[in-house]
Amino acid sequence: MRLVMLGLPGAGKGTQADLLAKELGIPRISTGDMFREALQSDTELGRQVKEYVERGELVPDSLTVALVEQRLSQPDARDGFILDGFPRTVPQAEALRDTLAAAGKPIDAAVFIDVDQEEAIRRIAGRRVCSQCGATYGAGAPEVEAGRCSQCGGPLVQRPDDTEETARRRLQVYMDQTHPVVEFYRAENRLVTVDGGRDVPEVLADILESLRPFGLDGRAGDAP
Repeated sequence: MRLVMLGLPGAGKGTQADLLAKELGIPRISTGDMFREALQSDTELGRQVKEYVERGELVPDSLTVALVEQRLSQPDARDGFILDGFPRTVPQAEALRDTLAAAGKPIDAAVFIDVDQEEAIRRIAGRRVCSQCGATYGAGAPEVEAGRCSQCGGPLVQRPDDTEETARRRLQVYMDQTHPVVEFYRAENRLVTVDGGRDVPEVLADILESLRPFGLDGRAGDAP
């Protein structure tokens, strides 16, 4: 399947995207990862991204879409993919639709993980990252209570952009710029909405069940 993950910061998109990728046997494609890889590469696209980043400017939609298109052309994405962090704006969603339509591989569904804004803020402010290996733990995880990473034993810290004040600013930016993408996919009749306020396994089960009308037959790796 070809999927897009949507939801507030802190909704659990990354967690569910990882689980779905394993369940369906398709890659999770993060724009953050793509930008990091582009910055480390010596390709023409990579050099263009680096120029914008070094000037402290936003990477334009056209360049972001070109990066996504390049990534989706790789062999591991041939049978499907899960986009996490893209599209962030309606123009990006329109560009993605046109690019994939030209290739005859449109998005099958957009999964919107719906959580209350205050719950999202609580999750963001409560999560911690290992200062040694980078592992991330959600609010309420045993590791957060202990203050230690269960993978390497390193101390857990709060990222500077995970404070409550920063989280509220990020949510406002999301509502202004990205939430309209939800309505874009609703109008395209490709939106799946699930309640993200439950335990992770329950949310995953709901997503998988909700995707059946869009072609998911429940077998890992199978996609139309």
